[in-house]
Amino acid sequence: MSGFRSFLKTGHAPTLFASFLYFSFSCCIWVLNGAMAPFISETFNLSPAQKGLMLSVPIIAGALMRFPLGLLSQYIGRKSATLVEMGLIMVAMLFGFFFVKSFNDLLAMGVLLGIAGASFGVALSLGSGSFPPKHKGLAMGLVGAGNVGTAVSVLIAPPLAQAFGWVAVYGIAAVAISIPMIVMVVFAKEPDDLDAHASFKEHIACLFEKDGWAFSLIYAVTFGGFIGLCTFLPTYYYDQFGVSKVQAGQLTMLAAFMGAAVRVLGGWISDRWGGVNTLNLVLCTVAVTLVLCGLANGSLAATTLLVIVCFAALGAGNGAVFQLVPLRWPLATAVAGSMIGEIGALGGGLVPNAMGLSKQYLGSYAGGFYVFAGLAVAMLVMLRTMQIRWTRTWAEKGGRARSA
Repeated sequence: MSGFRSFLKTGHAPTLFASFLYFSFSCCIWVLNGAMAPFISETFNLSPAQKGLMLSVPIIAGALMRFPLGLLSQYIGRKSATLVEMGLIMVAMLFGFFFVKSFNDLLAMGVLLGIAGASFGVALSLGSGSFPPKHKGLAMGLVGAGNVGTAVSVLIAPPLAQAFGWVAVYGIAAVAISIPMIVMVVFAKEPDDLDAHASFKEHIACLFEKDGWAFSLIYAVTFGGFIGLCTFLPTYYYDQFGVSKVQAGQLTMLAAFMGAAVRVLGGWISDRWGGVNTLNLVLCTVAVTLVLCGLANGSLAATTLLVIVCFAALGAGNGAVFQLVPLRWPLATAVAGSMIGEIGALGGGLVPNAMGLSKQYLGSYAGGFYVFAGLAVAMLVMLRTMQIRWTRTWAEKGGRARSA
């Protein structure tokens, strides 16, 4: 505990907390359609492919909005950018409450939910900006643990939808987003770190480097897998095992909470053991558990256990990636993080579509699990190749921070 207090003293703890809360609420709202999918599907009588499309739209929209928000934060400040975004989220939720009447309206609402998904890069940069490089992995892991908002969403949204109707949940979310807005205004301050002083050329340099794309593709498996599976699991549990809509959310919550909690541990372990070492173990675990999930589609208990293990690995992988990002781009962590987060989240959009199409045309969801397991293996091969150069240039052996 004394070590954690010492860590907090090296940066600005109130900003760290405000960033965590902001990211938590954003994640909660981002996956609302996934949390309420069994209710929405029943209302509009959706096919498996339509379910996949509905669930992928918020993920893809959020991914595409991340980089522009990261750029905006460089001009108006990261704190101001978060307040602009949360104001837009409030307006989007009011649109959902008043105007979603058809499947096409629902797809439009999915685009607006993507506004909440844009928060990632700015939240991590704001929260970790005041901390020194050797602690940025843990600071980013703590902010990134705001992924727990996905667990809160799948736990709370289904009972609210059952009690008041799923459209009413959008209205409740419009009121709830005022909480992190107030905390951000009162407690957060703009960090005076290197991100604020780098030139525009330095900010976008990572877009033209192989390392930037390598991290993005790895993150497409770790975070993309996390958000994609978290969005689709309520539908999967409800359709595959016949549990109630509320129980489907509760089972998803177990996995989502595990992934969010282990993200902090992943950052901490990566600071000490190395992000590269951590990612090697993560990708192996993800590939194995996803294949086993496809094979265990007749057992609710086995599937739940495997999904929890898979989410633990995905959470650790998310922490590991963002332990490495500030080491590789110390002058452009905010925009590099936004770009990597953008492409990574796009990977999440593949999951609901792959699962829905597999069910509709092959008669089973197993194919979706196998496709994503194959992507994890491909990223493992790429990582094993790239790590040789990384540990000779900007990182110590295993992916730890250089002491000099």
